Amino acid sequence: MLPKRNLLAWLVIAAISTGGDAQSSLPQGKLITISRADLCVTEGTLGQLDGKRFSVGVPKMRAYLDMPTPQFLETRFTYLGSTGHEAPLGSGEMRRQFGLKLRAANACNLVYVMWRIEPESKLVVSVKSNPGQDSSTECGNRGYTNIKARQSAAVPVVRPGETHNLRAEMNGQELRAFADGALVWEGSVGAAGMALDGPVGIRSDNARLEIALSVLRPATMRAAPCRSGPGESE
Repeated sequence: MLPKRNLLAWLVIAAISTGGDAQSSLPQGKLITISRADLCVTEGTLGQLDGKRFSVGVPKMRAYLDMPTPQFLETRFTYLGSTGHEAPLGSGEMRRQFGLKLRAANACNLVYVMWRIEPESKLVVSVKSNPGQDSSTECGNRGYTNIKARQSAAVPVVRPGETHNLRAEMNGQELRAFADGALVWEGSVGAAGMALDGPVGIRSDNARLEIALSVLRPATMRAAPCRSGPGESE
């Protein structure tokens, strides 16, 4: 048996080594803040605010980063309430939400990390998979699978005027999401999610927002062509 003093030291070390749930599992690189010019908006509009912040005031907004980066995206957002005129989701459900896109190959194949704001506060991870289909005119709102977390926690209730932080990161099939610095979702997106390949991005529905985005610095800052237009929004 270890002496009490040694046992205490061992427990402290063990707590530190196993207490990394709130730490990034990706290699630490320099975060860069994304400007409006770095985003390809496929639906809705993004307004420019001071610095590199931007605003959303439309019922539906979809955008992706038009350069290759690691599958890591962090956003600091202020929720300002309803957009006024609201639009139902493809399922017909009315919801206010904001979230992140990972491995966004196209409008039919991507991973979502969505912070549902109203009518229920909840974080949901989904894989939208429609092999062989590229545009929303082909797949519509089909192909969604909500992924069950291996470990999860409740997200804070978001009230108008409040600012929150949402971060998502993928390492292979493994995905972790953090709300206000706390781990709220951890699990595997499976083979279907891993098979997808594409940039990171953002999405909002019926939520008026002010947003700042950060990513890990890409190997190249070369932008890809912006794939906007009919059929590109998801």
